[in-house]
Amino acid sequence: MFEELGDRLDKALGKIKGYGSITEDNISDVLREVRLALLEADVNYKVVKDFTNSVKEKALGEEVKKSLKPDEVFLKILKDELLELLGTDKVELEMKKNPNLLMLVGLQGSGKTTTIGKLANYLRKKHSKKPLIVACDIYRPAAIEQLKTIGKSLNIPVFEEGKKNPVEIVKDALEYAKENKHDYVLVDTAGRLQIDEALMDELININTEVKMDEILLVLDSMIGQDAINVITGFNEKLPLTGVILTKLDGDTRGGVAISARYLTNVPIKFIGTSEKLDGLEEFDPNRMVSRILGMGDMMGLIEKAESIMNEEEAEESYKKMKKGKFDLEDFLKQFKTIKKLGSIENILKMIPGARKMGLNNVQIDPKEVAKIEAIVLSMTPKERRNPDIIKASRKERIAKGSGVTVQQVNKLLTQFEQSKKMMKMMSNGNYKMPF
Repeated sequence: MFEELGDRLDKALGKIKGYGSITEDNISDVLREVRLALLEADVNYKVVKDFTNSVKEKALGEEVKKSLKPDEVFLKILKDELLELLGTDKVELEMKKNPNLLMLVGLQGSGKTTTIGKLANYLRKKHSKKPLIVACDIYRPAAIEQLKTIGKSLNIPVFEEGKKNPVEIVKDALEYAKENKHDYVLVDTAGRLQIDEALMDELININTEVKMDEILLVLDSMIGQDAINVITGFNEKLPLTGVILTKLDGDTRGGVAISARYLTNVPIKFIGTSEKLDGLEEFDPNRMVSRILGMGDMMGLIEKAESIMNEEEAEESYKKMKKGKFDLEDFLKQFKTIKKLGSIENILKMIPGARKMGLNNVQIDPKEVAKIEAIVLSMTPKERRNPDIIKASRKERIAKGSGVTVQQVNKLLTQFEQSKKMMKMMSNGNYKMPF
């Protein structure tokens, strides 16, 4: 979502590298690039103005003037100021009570119902909670059925009482949760096409009668600048504890994420990264800024890997790499693991320095990826464990079985041997591969 912004900021930093020192004259050119980058990313104009003024003031400080590497100091200033906009620390969900009560609010079409399923899934997987989803959108046709379908697919119960008063539904759900030892209650509420009195009165009544521990606003990041008005409108009537930004995997420039916290002081707690029910991530300002500035997100990559691969498998894989005994059977397992992590292009972007290495623009043809898998699957288990036995006749059989040429089989085997050497080198150092 921040690729274009990252590229433009990278261009600005490139200009700084050509300067022996930072002066009032040359900083103006750089800040013009920064200003344009933020405006094109749909960041609010007031935020851009305050941000560039603050960067300029710090960049012209005595410490920077004395610096021998002005580009490095300027990068640190950019990072610190971006963190000021996004919020310096990750804001966690309330977890201390039993049960915790959380209400999702938002306009129609923001992705609220799907998001509550994602949130329930996240609480169960990440925090070992036993969530209960409560259906309180009694107006939208099929809203309750949609929620029940989501709950069934996740094997998470959905409490519903049809078209009953939402306040009574929440009270009954709370009693049910206590009786059945649910420690997190997630309330799905009605939305409207716009903020109106009837919507707000209903939400206020629910919160007044059953005091919520968390009230999260689900916000479609594609609505752009109007997002600030939506956050402000809800926050004036309800004590919002956070925002969940949806559709950040789509065609959005990400400006709302940068503007929202600064202008409303409501923290972003989660971002939606895909339509799948595991496509929800905690919003970590430090990681987000690192990704914007091309510093990668290795912790995010490691967490993704850990969520789909158990510790025992990872340890076994690491030992094999260290001994140089990594074979095509292991390669196939890892190949399947990487596919679960998402697109290879997105994985590469999380590697530190990806932009400088040109990895952020790498395009990988899914057909080529499928060919690699087909080649390995066309081998016998013995061949995968002992690639050295794959000679001419075996290569012909493998090529025929996978619908490729012998040259492509040779290429894969050569690349595998090179990768094995690199993995052994990396595992003998201090860095441990996450998958």
